[in-house]
Amino acid sequence: MSSRPLPMPPLSMYSITAKLFTHLHRSILSAFGEEGRVYIQKAVEQFGYKDLDDIAKRASAEGEEHVLDQYIPKSYDSKNLYGSTTIYGLMAKLFAQISKAVSDRFGEEGKNAIREGVRTFGEERGRGIKERAAHMGEKNTIDHYLSNYDMGRSDLFEYENEFKPGVIEQTFTKCPFGQQWADDNMHEYGILYCEMIDPAVARGYNPDFEVVHDKYILREGKCHFEFKLGDSEQND
Repeated sequence: MSSRPLPMPPLSMYSITAKLFTHLHRSILSAFGEEGRVYIQKAVEQFGYKDLDDIAKRASAEGEEHVLDQYIPKSYDSKNLYGSTTIYGLMAKLFAQISKAVSDRFGEEGKNAIREGVRTFGEERGRGIKERAAHMGEKNTIDHYLSNYDMGRSDLFEYENEFKPGVIEQTFTKCPFGQQWADDNMHEYGILYCEMIDPAVARGYNPDFEVVHDKYILREGKCHFEFKLGDSEQND
């Protein structure tokens, strides 16, 4: 009898951050061409080159293909700006700077470009979760979604899962992304991520997934989700 395969290790937050940046870059340049690149560069300068370079190097060492290096000059002031801020906080800060720069310049079209970048990022991750399930010999059904999730849940998240037939109800009372955006008064820009990410990841995993996200930490003080997939829709 063959032994059960070992689960694939979760992606690091460095790889996830680089992946998100790459999808934002593609969406913004698709919408606004080289002018969009100018505003990404402004955001990166505001965020800090050393912190971005550290993320780029870690992501590259882990095998993640990304475009961070396109925005890091050969020579820069080698100084980290954020002290003991976690990589979760750094990802939130970087996302907010890009979203602010692009949204402030291009208005609602800019926000839509950010949303589109988050959508494609999420769907790529969802397809990766489906591959993780397949690696374990499991189908892309609701029962195998969270157990094969690609991002490790650190103690910085506080949440509860309730499993019902065909439904996962999930409530987050603490989220390091939302907390960072709130601390930085970046609610307007962080919410662009929150609105898109979980439905996109779920759709990438299974196109028939329905996600209801009716409460947000940045608005109501907690995030509440329902993930739904009927028995007839639980397919390969």
